[in-house]
Amino acid sequence: MHLRLSDQELATLVEMVSLASMVASWNQKESADTQIANYESLEDKILERAAHAGLGNWIEYDQEKQRYRLKNEVEEGLFCHECYDEFRNESFWEELAVRLSDRDLARAIGLKAWEKLTEEQRRDRTAAWEKRYWEEFTKYGIDRVAVISPHQEG
Repeated sequence: MHLRLSDQELATLVEMVSLASMVASWNQKESADTQIANYESLEDKILERAAHAGLGNWIEYDQEKQRYRLKNEVEEGLFCHECYDEFRNESFWEELAVRLSDRDLARAIGLKAWEKLTEEQRRDRTAAWEKRYWEEFTKYGIDRVAVISPHQEG
């Protein structure tokens, strides 16, 4: 297969495969190793070709990993890096709000009743808690988050 890409399209493709590899690298499941390797292999191939097609100032060869990668100073200024940071940030806050809301619901109705609910039923019943947590985190971040240890633990 042959693709004809403009310089801008090639730059966008480089960003896209790099973003995909960054996101895939967070998958810690052993079953994902092969797919992650496939992503990295394709990224390596595209970056190598892009380096020879005019994007050499963006790309370097990592001797330790034996593959091509975006230069750190270049990556940090690219849209894909902004997307990656935004994805990680939003995922963190969303997951924290959902987990805290689930904890609050389980405390309110009891663990056995909570376990009988479907995911959809839980989300319906925790919507107000999630909204409250979102508002809190949006306004204060983690500044007002505290861990309270049980009496025996300190």
